[in-house]
Amino acid sequence: MVQRALAGAADSPGYPLTIGRPETRAAAASWLARRFGVTGLGPDGVLPVIGSKELIASLALHLGIGEGDLVVFPELAYPTYEVGAALVGARTLATDSLTAIGPEVPKVLWLNSPSNPTGRVLPVEHLRKVVEWARHRGTILVSDECYLECAWETDPVSVLHPDVCGGSHEGILVVHSLSKRSNLAGYRCAFVAGDPALVGELLAVRKNLGLQMPGPQQVAMVAALDDDVHVAEQHARYAARRATLKGAFEAAGFRIDHSEAALYLWATRGEDCWDTVGWLADRGILVAPGAFYGAAGSRHVRIAFTATDERVAAAATRLRG
Repeated sequence: MVQRALAGAADSPGYPLTIGRPETRAAAASWLARRFGVTGLGPDGVLPVIGSKELIASLALHLGIGEGDLVVFPELAYPTYEVGAALVGARTLATDSLTAIGPEVPKVLWLNSPSNPTGRVLPVEHLRKVVEWARHRGTILVSDECYLECAWETDPVSVLHPDVCGGSHEGILVVHSLSKRSNLAGYRCAFVAGDPALVGELLAVRKNLGLQMPGPQQVAMVAALDDDVHVAEQHARYAARRATLKGAFEAAGFRIDHSEAALYLWATRGEDCWDTVGWLADRGILVAPGAFYGAAGSRHVRIAFTATDERVAAAATRLRG
């Protein structure tokens, strides 16, 4: 379906607008309302971007954050939050505790729920507390929500939901991607949404940098966001792979922590993560060492269930052997 939409829009000789097609922005807002109860999000609060990683890596630069400013992100985190801060010379703090930040006011506070790598989902009460904390200090709150539709044991909530933000998007941005929900990593389709003033700042900078999502991808994005059937089918496929791997790793003596959402199992045998990586590599199974995501991950590994059914089954067999 999405491929047909892309092909049908292939005759696209003109420059696309940085702000994106109206129907693309409307589809993103409609999806957030339909699937996650987000209210009050208009087209001026949505901006298509060329994959979420590009946006995450460049956000500090595009928002005028500079040398010496503080950027806070989770204790266990996708490395690109730190990379984006490093590119502008900002200082960083990896913590899950608001009290650990102290009296200083961060320029940006990143959230990631569901989490990469742990699959942890933050409850509404915690999200609301973080929103109130950030607003009181004038800190920009950015929530990476790319795994919101990849949930297994709980129902993740967007920070733009009125139960979290009180119906106001002021000071808040969320990042969403079609790479996970629609298996479109190769299309580089994503968007940022939230406070129209912050979206406007990003737009003003990105216009001058030529950061424009190609027109055909924008049409494909509408087709993907408007359809929930393919998402349900993929969710069932991943759920089956997850069940196979979870059972096999637990039977092999691993403990699975968090992992209630996202596309990974966060697993440990109570040893250094590199020893676990080596033990699994000897069995032809490749995982990511938890240390890649912060010092707190030094005794865990991240196991992805994005391989084919046949490869997942083979891994389970090797663990049993």
